[in-house]
Amino acid sequence: MGDAAGIALPRWAQVSAKRRAHIERVAGLLARWAGAMGVPSGERERWIKAAALHDALRDAPVADALAHGPLAAERAAREGETDMGVLDAVRYHTVGYAGWDDVGRMLYLADFLEPGRSFAAEERQALAGRVPTERDAVLKEVARWRVEWVVRSGWPLAPETVGFWNSLVSR
Repeated sequence: MGDAAGIALPRWAQVSAKRRAHIERVAGLLARWAGAMGVPSGERERWIKAAALHDALRDAPVADALAHGPLAAERAAREGETDMGVLDAVRYHTVGYAGWDDVGRMLYLADFLEPGRSFAAEERQALAGRVPTERDAVLKEVARWRVEWVVRSGWPLAPETVGFWNSLVSR
């Protein structure tokens, strides 16, 4: 893995400077939340690893913009990553996944709430501030935003998204 301003990206990553900055912000947000939540260092490292991998192929030439997560997870597995929680976090970070452990849930939140995104900045900042104490409530709000956006766009909901949403509202 190569180092990108403090976060280790895989040597096979294809990221622009803009994407690298996004990955850094996601990792930084995860690190802050881990500290605020008293997360053990091993779990914190899983979160950071998922951040480094989640958009590692986002700027690769692929026909489907949603394919970068599954492609990065497959490549990471071929390169020796065995943590299924990290691989599932990377694979489904854009659509959600009911089978996630904490690393998937946290990456999903950080990817959406990272401060470099310009839409609904104040609302997203407020949600990000609530994560350490109200993670599950914020997760449901973020998933609702994302589902509503897909529906408004007229696109089909991925089966994983439907399963994720249903798992959140049935708790």
